Amino acid sequence: MTALVYAGWAIYWLASIYLLFAFIRLVFDWLEFLLPNFRPRGILLVIANFVYVLTDPPIRFLRRRIPPLRIGAGLSLDLGFLIVFVALIVLQRVGISLATIG
Repeated sequence: MTALVYAGWAIYWLASIYLLFAFIRLVFDWLEFLLPNFRPRGILLVIANFVYVLTDPPIRFLRRRIPPLRIGAGLSLDLGFLIVFVALIVLQRVGISLATIG
């Protein structure tokens, strides 16, 4: 196997793991939205802090540059999270392509 195959699989798995953390963050964000009194405790708090520390930098970077999309009265769509999510899926596909081409 060539270095390109290893690089492709590494890119794929790193993007997949980060995508899993992004999905967990999405669940915590929805819990916060749907249950305003929900506060994670114990191991859930540790997991939430870990996930937010990992996923905050790229999302905050994009949030500063791209405003939320206004959908209606008081509703807006966070494009920063959506762009990170789509970019991770594209990165997965790039990794698979590199692994199969190499």
